[in-house]
Amino acid sequence: MPVATYVRDHAGRLYRVGETDVEASGRSRRTVLWAAWAAMLAAGIGQYGFGALIPQLQDRWSVPELFWALALWTVCQAGTAFPAAWLRERKRLTSTGAMWIGAVLCGAGLLTLGQGRLVGYAILGGVGAGLVYATCLGVVVRWYPERVTRKVAFVSGAFAYGSVPFVLAAGLFFGGGFLLQAGIAIAVVVAVAGAMMKEPPEHWWPPHIPPREWALDRARVPNRSALKEFRTHEAMRCATFWWLYGGVAFAAAVSLYDLVYLPLFVGDEVLGGVALATLAAATGTGRVLVGWISDRAGRRKALVWTLATGGLAQFVLLYSQNVAGLLIGATLAGLGTGCCYSLLVGVTREYFGETNGAQNFGVLYTAKAAGALLAAVVLASQGPAFAFIAAGVLGLAGAVLTAHLSQPGRPRL
Repeated sequence: MPVATYVRDHAGRLYRVGETDVEASGRSRRTVLWAAWAAMLAAGIGQYGFGALIPQLQDRWSVPELFWALALWTVCQAGTAFPAAWLRERKRLTSTGAMWIGAVLCGAGLLTLGQGRLVGYAILGGVGAGLVYATCLGVVVRWYPERVTRKVAFVSGAFAYGSVPFVLAAGLFFGGGFLLQAGIAIAVVVAVAGAMMKEPPEHWWPPHIPPREWALDRARVPNRSALKEFRTHEAMRCATFWWLYGGVAFAAAVSLYDLVYLPLFVGDEVLGGVALATLAAATGTGRVLVGWISDRAGRRKALVWTLATGGLAQFVLLYSQNVAGLLIGATLAGLGTGCCYSLLVGVTREYFGETNGAQNFGVLYTAKAAGALLAAVVLASQGPAFAFIAAGVLGLAGAVLTAHLSQPGRPRL
């Protein structure tokens, strides 16, 4: 039986080496990765699939009411990330337990929506999706410390493109039992994935990669490790924290506006569903692409480029004259506004350290909730011409804010 040993690198970071993933936990990390991917595939339907239901739900509620319901769902989902990380770090909630609770709540959210209760959908579904999202990303980050951004992009991408079949099916088969069947399927998938979840020991490191050499290589690439392990209250004193928070909030506002109003702006129900499916697919697959780009060009540059792309996409959508222009705009919007979340995990760890990375990410992720409220108050209350222009300005403003990012304690030059 291999004996684990601990080593430190040149910066004092601790690594537990000598054990494979199976020896450390009895489970392959690839199995955990695919379980997290499947759970995110199902849980994201509560957000991206809701936009596809809006044309069918207009008979019962007005569009502003539906937008506020999605905004409340987003507030609950984003607001759950920090408490979930806090409980898991203190061993008061296991990853499997969090997933099982999330499975029940995600399924219940769609069931209550089918019964005509918007608030129930928003609160139950939002909290459930937040538990699944935070748990899956937290576990994957710990299993893949040497490839955080790529694996996070792979898993979080499923949160978006997993809704594509639902979006298309909702336009064709929406009826009395559709939401019931979808809710049961989501709960089963997330619960089975939760049973396969298991976390590695603290500071575990894959034995085939020498950690000290890896750390020295990281010191020479664009995405260098943090100079200090920041606690959450220390990170919140840094200007970088709030530049990043503002950029994510603006991106979230633009993303949620597109999610609700893109199908309505198109006018045609089938074409609107296709545009929404295109946006979701571009968001999911784009996260993997942006993660790959950020490894080479740097997280900050990739973040600026994606937010600027999302802002410019709003003008493409507004002034598109044909189907091709509409789908190009939807693709650019998906690439720009949704990809910042996969970069956020890596940026948080590389700017504020890994020890409290889950909790720091949880606080920064609440920017998505702030963006949802901003979208509901500013964008949803205006006509489409003003709202798309305002959304474009917000996206470009987010790019400007994130251009100011720098590692706390490291000189810009």
